[in-house]
Amino acid sequence: MPHMPLIKHPHTHSEACLCQSPAFRRINTVFSQKAAKAAPITAATVAAAVPSAKSQNKDIAANAVHVKAFINVRVFDGVSDNLRDGLRVLVEGNKISSVEPADAPLSADVEVIDGQGGVLMPGLIDAHWHAIMARPSMMTAMTADFNYIQALAIAEADATLLRGFTTVRDMGGPVFGLKRAIDEHIAKGPRIFPSGAFITQTGGHGDFRLIGELPHTPSDPLSYAERVGMTAIADGVDQVLLRAREQLMRGASQLKYMAGGGVSSMYDSIDVTEGSVPEIQAAVTAAENWGTYVTVHAYTARAVTMAIKGGVKCIEHGQLVDEETVQLMADKNIWWSLQPFLDDEDAVPTPTPASRAKQLQMVAGTDTAYGLAKKYNIKTAWGTDTLFDARLATRQGAQLAKLTRWYAPIDVLRMATSVNAELCALSGPRNPYPGKLGVVEKGALADLILVEGNPLEDIQLIAQPEKAFKVIMKDGQIFKNTLGSEL
Repeated sequence: MPHMPLIKHPHTHSEACLCQSPAFRRINTVFSQKAAKAAPITAATVAAAVPSAKSQNKDIAANAVHVKAFINVRVFDGVSDNLRDGLRVLVEGNKISSVEPADAPLSADVEVIDGQGGVLMPGLIDAHWHAIMARPSMMTAMTADFNYIQALAIAEADATLLRGFTTVRDMGGPVFGLKRAIDEHIAKGPRIFPSGAFITQTGGHGDFRLIGELPHTPSDPLSYAERVGMTAIADGVDQVLLRAREQLMRGASQLKYMAGGGVSSMYDSIDVTEGSVPEIQAAVTAAENWGTYVTVHAYTARAVTMAIKGGVKCIEHGQLVDEETVQLMADKNIWWSLQPFLDDEDAVPTPTPASRAKQLQMVAGTDTAYGLAKKYNIKTAWGTDTLFDARLATRQGAQLAKLTRWYAPIDVLRMATSVNAELCALSGPRNPYPGKLGVVEKGALADLILVEGNPLEDIQLIAQPEKAFKVIMKDGQIFKNTLGSEL
């Protein structure tokens, strides 16, 4: 009879079992001795370990959703032409549950917040913010330990919220972790609509590499800015698709593409057009497959026209476009995210004389851009695009107030609330905060500011949040309350 091979039982070990080792036997002996000395498990010990029904009910009551009522307020609802009187606003959980007559019956268990005649309005929205790059200098951003940069961003997020900005549309930078920490109430800050790393060509506005790092080969490591998620350098359709999909995978609510030269970038003049129609179409395809859109950094008519041909939905900046291009924007229903860039105390610091020259060229077109946006009734959003200056970051509200150079105060406030909210909602299913923003109405998310005074009469109140903003609420939670008393 032939020799049969040995068949191992599926549960046998191919090597010595750890349970037979001397070390395991010693550990098991120690645990057995401790267990023998422990008190027996009885009904009494279980009752001591498990909270009673009474204590559980107490905890549930403590965490129950409370209704807050803002009374004695005048309401700017984010949409109307005038303040609305004779109303009170009820907040339940994270939403506005009612905007009702001030004399309607009110339940005794409602928490009443007396607005003392102030204006209750939606939280402000900055449609072009850089949480990572707002506070550090450019040199610090490029050379410091990135943990420090993130710490600055956490501090800036807190400060942003206390300036009354309850939502920001982040236009480039590794903010996914910060956003998650805020959403999970680990850190304080605004709602963040993240773009992730902005996508740029070699030598484009988002290429921060040094000349000595060229030529770059496929086997070379990524640059520092790419590794930390600040920028994504992509040349050709395939690379753009890859980098775009990476940002969407990380959680981008929209994509940012650099379609033209910039002020602070080292290599490209402001007149340079970057990317190509097929490359932009690749980013648009990636975004649309996820139900969202692409916005582009571009100043000139050529760059904006190319981006529109590629299918983008929004233009950032655009100070150097011509009237023909604005007509095209109107025909294609393109959003225009404009910034009030002027050569004043709020001008972003420039690193070199060449950058300063580009800045002056760009700001010379700001008045014309706003004039054309109004003439053609373009859907115009507002943002600051604050970069590399901690002092300038504190001027967020002041830059919003500056829009009265072109708009009435009511239009300024609408732009920073309901209009910017409409742009944020363009991200569709990638919207990280389902619910209505930028308005005071039933069912909207409860992001509210109580202003001492009337910002429609004195828009500079928006520039003085530390004094003028008495209550700041985001998602139904009060983050600031300096009212003299609550009833």
